[in-house]
Amino acid sequence: MVQLVQANFDVSFGALSDATRRGVLEQLGRADASITALAQRFHMTLTGMKKHVGVLEQAGLVTTEKVGRVRTCRLGLRGLQEEAEWIERYRQLWSARFDELDKVVETLKRKERVDGRKKRK
Repeated sequence: MVQLVQANFDVSFGALSDATRRGVLEQLGRADASITALAQRFHMTLTGMKKHVGVLEQAGLVTTEKVGRVRTCRLGLRGLQEEAEWIERYRQLWSARFDELDKVVETLKRKERVDGRKKRK
């Protein structure tokens, strides 16, 4: 199970690691689009856009349907819930660590102010 989840994460984060692919997902979140329209929107060749869409399809984030000569893309059924939960666990962990660090820094600042007053007298 852990290996399967890890493999899904690798594919998902790999797909999301490219700015163009993130842009494609944003665009498809607004409306379905053909590969041609996406290629024009992102100023790239059809071949280049097909490769990006293929990566997103492998990750389950996009589906395509060919009608005649037009291949239409839409958001896939797979969401990023598991990835979001994984990120949230680490966000909470780091937030707690930074809160503790803030307490240490505040304690040191108070001690420094007190020590500074004692030295002046």
